[in-house]
Amino acid sequence: MTKVFDAPEDFAATALAGFCAAHRDRVAAVPHGAVRAAPGAKDKVALVVGGGSGHYPAFLGYVGAGLADAAVAGDVFASPATSAVATVARAANRGGGVILGFGNYAGDVLNFGAAARRLQDEGIDARILAVTDDVASAPADQRDKRRGVAGDLLVFKIAGAAAEEGRDIDAVDAVARAANAATVSFGVAFDGCTLPGQVAPLFTVEAGAVALGLGIHGEPGIRTEAMLPAADLARMLLAPLLAERPDGHDGRVAVVLNGLGATKYEELFVLWHHIAGRLEAEGLTVVEPEVGEFVTSLDMAGCSLSITWLDDDLERLWRAPADAPAFRKGVVQRGIAEAPVVEEASQAIATGSPASQKTAGCIVTLMERLADALAEAEEMLGRIDAQAGDGDHGQGMARGSRAAAGAARQAADAGAGAATTLGLAGDAWADRAGGTSGALWGVALRAWAAALGDAQEGDAQAVADGAAAAQKAITDLGGARVGDKTLVDALVPFVETLRAEVKAGHPLAEAWAKAATDATAAAEATAGLLPRLGRARPLAERSLGHPDAGAISLALCARVVGEELSAR
Repeated sequence: MTKVFDAPEDFAATALAGFCAAHRDRVAAVPHGAVRAAPGAKDKVALVVGGGSGHYPAFLGYVGAGLADAAVAGDVFASPATSAVATVARAANRGGGVILGFGNYAGDVLNFGAAARRLQDEGIDARILAVTDDVASAPADQRDKRRGVAGDLLVFKIAGAAAEEGRDIDAVDAVARAANAATVSFGVAFDGCTLPGQVAPLFTVEAGAVALGLGIHGEPGIRTEAMLPAADLARMLLAPLLAERPDGHDGRVAVVLNGLGATKYEELFVLWHHIAGRLEAEGLTVVEPEVGEFVTSLDMAGCSLSITWLDDDLERLWRAPADAPAFRKGVVQRGIAEAPVVEEASQAIATGSPASQKTAGCIVTLMERLADALAEAEEMLGRIDAQAGDGDHGQGMARGSRAAAGAARQAADAGAGAATTLGLAGDAWADRAGGTSGALWGVALRAWAAALGDAQEGDAQAVADGAAAAQKAITDLGGARVGDKTLVDALVPFVETLRAEVKAGHPLAEAWAKAATDATAAAEATAGLLPRLGRARPLAERSLGHPDAGAISLALCARVVGEELSAR
């Protein structure tokens, strides 16, 4: 169990502050992350890595010469928001462009991708690097669907070394992708992890068993087998990796045996003894192996094994010096520290018309009602999400809605109209919730806001048009469709019913209530679907019989808003 924390919702931010204070000789704090205290050379390509907190040494521990220029930290197991990624990337940019590295999870793909587009619009050459090394999460012919696990370290180390020696962004991008394509990982769990403030782990492994193919966000393994002696466990870990040895490869490999948070180093060394022997028996030459904790999952008991199939260039870059708080190779001459000055962008609040201010007041009430309802439903939504995900959906929705309510209140008190109030609420939701749901709710509320405007009172037609705009924003960003077992399964019937009822002339409260009923039925029906997107996809069978957490939370929100509208 995670035992040391203050308020659970502040765990990641407090840990970030403590990390920066402990390593002030190597890193400097910036909003939502850390950058190298001694920046790289002018015009150097900046490697910015990141993801959810709870994985230390990933990703903050990688910031340093020869590795990453900066890291951005989201909440526990939740992707950092788009604005957070962009803020840290701007601080790290040295003029040579920015590569944004992250594990291949839906929330990270959405937020890092949106940040790259935002940076490109500002004139910064930004590329994304999604690490896809987990062989348990998809077959070799669907490499783009694989998760990023401890292979992150190998890929980022090689990319960071290429950037450090002065290659341009096209060359760094190319070698990073080559390293990713050459890297494979497989992990096992002996027990699950517990989120700060929770009393039970996200999943459990029965005594005497081991879960194979776990995820690093508390996702359970793809199957369970009886626990084996170390020699047999070594064979189990190696088998799926050796099966993907490239044809004609000469046998040079970089190898990382990674502890997931609660496995003792001595246990890892026992396991490495057997792994090293089997690698030699397979005719492989291990180049500077690493054994320890590199990508953890809070207090999860377990380990993973990663292999990169090296060529001459990849080997040289893997061996190259690096000096980061949690990873050091060779000798790196430190530069002169420069404390960065980083300010987050602020948005002026425009004054809305009296009619639109009236709608803004309604939005504030609705947001506050949603925050109360989602706080009450946090545990329930977490349990649903934990069936095949990481169990953090309830936490993210509670945090996001609470931040949205606060932002809406602040905007309305400043005289904002409906569009500005709802748009700022959406931005706050995305920033505080993080992850997939944060990104999707953020773009949805922002799109909905545009349909309302700041000049007129929001009528039923404007609300219905906004719902349609929100649906389009979500499907355009996330790519989900009805049947994929996501919130879209509840959103589409909600929007279709709302528009039809408004078109038929029914009052907004009545139309919304009917739409909320249809959304609830559709959300419950997702129990019969298998997920085709996101973290739940590798564990699709576990999800069968359980509804999608995102669909359930959306339907809940629809009902809460409907009750408030009907009471007016």
